Amino acid sequence: MRALVVDKDGSISVRETSDPEIKDYQALVKVLACGVCNGTDLKIIHRKFKNITEYPLMLGHEAIGEVVKTGAGVKRFQIGDHVMLPFVEGATDGIASNWGGYSEYAVAGDKDAAAEAGLGVGTPGFNESYLAQTIVPKWIDPVDATMLVTFREVLVGIRNFGMKANNTAVIFGAGPVGMCFTKFCHLLGLKTIVTLDIKDEKLAEAKAAGAHFTFNANMAGLDEKIREICPDGFDFVVDAVGISDIINRAMRYIADTGKICVYGISPNMKMELDWSAAPYNWQLIFHQMPSKRQEYEANAQILNWVEAGVLKPGDYISDVFAFEDIADAFKMVETRGTAKKIVIKYY
Repeated sequence: MRALVVDKDGSISVRETSDPEIKDYQALVKVLACGVCNGTDLKIIHRKFKNITEYPLMLGHEAIGEVVKTGAGVKRFQIGDHVMLPFVEGATDGIASNWGGYSEYAVAGDKDAAAEAGLGVGTPGFNESYLAQTIVPKWIDPVDATMLVTFREVLVGIRNFGMKANNTAVIFGAGPVGMCFTKFCHLLGLKTIVTLDIKDEKLAEAKAAGAHFTFNANMAGLDEKIREICPDGFDFVVDAVGISDIINRAMRYIADTGKICVYGISPNMKMELDWSAAPYNWQLIFHQMPSKRQEYEANAQILNWVEAGVLKPGDYISDVFAFEDIADAFKMVETRGTAKKIVIKYY
């Protein structure tokens, strides 16, 4: 099969490598589409992702695929099923795998079949990823379905932060992740949502997604504008961009006992905190990576919103590239030529 590989020097290329071999409790999946993660993928390419040091490696963690073969013990998956989060397990031909969703074939695991084989949760042979590999309804186009991965991850973040109806929030960023935060806060009934970004066209979309107020993050007098909305401060300030200094800026906006919430892994692991502008009591929460069990638990709510028509995955996708043009897709991400999600299509 062909797979996208990143080398230690940051160069990417499509290479031929062996097809995955499945075990009795696994299914072979033909990848149909994979979303480009502006954060994770680029950090791995530039060697700025925490704890990833093994190169060359296969990229891609937002894949949707079709089951084409099942192991002898598989009961959960049928041939033809569309499955979320298939991955390439372990090293292949000397190439490590960081999910490997930009490959032509990948693997999904039947967690129940694995348990019957004595390889269930907690055993050395069990991969936690099996918990999050769910069947995707056929009425969702595979390209659109790649957004379900981001949707689930963001909803887990919101739950871990403790954001609920009638809370107030400032969200830094109106890219794919920031837009998800804005939309979900709206759907969950937060009473005041302020979204900030440096591009006015993104702010217009944030307003349409449910933000009550939007401001350019570079505008003069921003602090005063935000404090006018909630003079006592906000319950939550979310960094959906990945810029460490947003934490210090957020100090000016939080209420007493408010929370500054950082989503994702920032490229900088250290910074100097200045809480002179913060209230006496506040919290700083990092949500860097959801557990696969949490992703599974978020799945039903996301599908309910999509089926009800209040959450439309296609609204978050701007560009679709054929697998043959995957290098062009990454060039677009690097130059920030798109404000939304880019998806690689294999069919």
